Amino acid sequence: MSLFSISLSLFLLMDPIGNVPLFIAILKEVDPKKQRKIIIRELIIAFFAILLFYLVGDALLSLLHISQQSVLISGGIILFLIAIKMIFPRSNHEKKVQIHEKPFIVPLAIPLVAGPAVLATVMIYSRQEIATLTVIGGIFLAWIFSTIILLFSPILQKALGNKGIIACERLMGLLLTMIAVQMFLDGYSHFFTRSIA
Repeated sequence: MSLFSISLSLFLLMDPIGNVPLFIAILKEVDPKKQRKIIIRELIIAFFAILLFYLVGDALLSLLHISQQSVLISGGIILFLIAIKMIFPRSNHEKKVQIHEKPFIVPLAIPLVAGPAVLATVMIYSRQEIATLTVIGGIFLAWIFSTIILLFSPILQKALGNKGIIACERLMGLLLTMIAVQMFLDGYSHFFTRSIA
């Protein structure tokens, strides 16, 4: 996989546009000057969490004796299910969030940015024959673009409105669906080639 495809898939999974309303709702009681500091802090925590899962992913999967084909096929299925939820969200895309104090790690860093799908995906990448610098570069690019979007979340929500944000997230879901199908096909191809050999 290329640097672009890795960064794009992780960016879609981080779903910064879909998280804009959630970040605004969670930080609405916080002073605007402190909001940016909290967002930056939480995103830095999320970045290191993602990086940690990438670095330990290969060792963990090897310990469990999970093959590359299994990782690709299962990863494709998981991404496909997540993409479907992005395209067809429940209850008009409304998610209830109840936070009574300033957030720390949960829920902004984990699971909104570094969610299970992102962490599972970087573990999948750790098992594939991809240069370490390429994956880390992809993680960083996805993270930096997500950071920019979330830092300007109030402006973005005003510009796009709720319908605009939902439309963008559904488009992101469509792109993620194609990535998921390709991952599944790659896994099946590896399995079929190995079976014949």
